[in-house]
Amino acid sequence: MKLSGRNAIITGANQGLGFAIAEAFVREGASLVICARDEIKLHSANEKLVSIAKQDQKNIFLKADVSLEDDVKRLINISMEKLGRIDILVNNAGIYGPKGEIENIGSKEWTMTFEINLFGIFYACKYIIPHMKKNNYGKIINLSGGGATAPLPRISAYAASKAAVVRLTETLAEEYREFNIDINAIAPGALNTRLLDEILEAGSETVGNSFYKKALNQKESGGTSPDKGASLCVYLASSESDGITGKLISAVWDPWNDFEKHKGELKESDIYTLRRIVPEDRGRHWSQS
Repeated sequence: MKLSGRNAIITGANQGLGFAIAEAFVREGASLVICARDEIKLHSANEKLVSIAKQDQKNIFLKADVSLEDDVKRLINISMEKLGRIDILVNNAGIYGPKGEIENIGSKEWTMTFEINLFGIFYACKYIIPHMKKNNYGKIINLSGGGATAPLPRISAYAASKAAVVRLTETLAEEYREFNIDINAIAPGALNTRLLDEILEAGSETVGNSFYKKALNQKESGGTSPDKGASLCVYLASSESDGITGKLISAVWDPWNDFEKHKGELKESDIYTLRRIVPEDRGRHWSQS
């Protein structure tokens, strides 16, 4: 029971990866507050969590829109009232946003993607960190993904917002390192969720033939299991990962199960962070004499 006695908030937890994370946390002993915008799905998800929880675990659900600061502030305040303290925050809520070439998409839709994917994380961190500082301990896990590390033509809002999530994660990790608040981002892998269905529904003319074919192959192959991302979240939420902060970790490709062997190196290096590539990194020597 790696999370026994711990209290967590998970956003966007009524389905998909968010629910998989919530289920994994309950099985590891945590008490939860889950939130999402769809109250019907949220209620159903909470009932499932209650059915697997032990008597001493609390499971609470709250309807909230993470793009609205007042909603997030209320979420944090009610969570504190109900659970007494919050040890873990998982910022999972996110959307793809508009798809297509930038001159053909709506500005309002583009900015709304940032309001959910980035501002939602900013609001949650802003209001939970003061509580974690008082406890001199906390775990914050932000959902990023492939959009943060490579260009995604025709899905520009998603790509830009997820890259911003990683830099925000790295920055906040340094701001609050002295308070033993570990803040990391994860890439859960290519999941077959509603986001993938959105790509397929948009079609190749909108998202581009290459990305559409990739999505189609993923759908047919089954994609990555959400359990991989959920297991990584359990690790980052537990005491096993204490001291690991400011990293972007892939649930699929990175050997996070063996991080205990490399904690010293992780703390002292820029491994698993986003950095600019200079000519010398590629064996070129363009520096002026």
